[in-house]
Amino acid sequence: MTTRRRKKHRPEEVVAKLRDADAMLNAGKDLAAVLQALEVSESTLDHWRAQYGGMKCEEAKRLKHLEDENRRLKQL
Repeated sequence: MTTRRRKKHRPEEVVAKLRDADAMLNAGKDLAAVLQALEVSESTLDHWRAQYGGMKCEEAKRLKHLEDENRRLKQL
């Protein structure tokens, strides 16, 4: 089995991939084909849905910015 290189996805990429996944699933593709097309695992897709569920790109960017700001402030 080959291992995939970990990729850090930006929030707007995650939202776009979630939108693509929903479109492919609604078009009748099976989950395995969707996961392969998006190059993510099922657990990653589930995690993204829980975190970014119904967000738009701008909301996801804002959330990421606030999380980063909170992390920096906690380190002070």
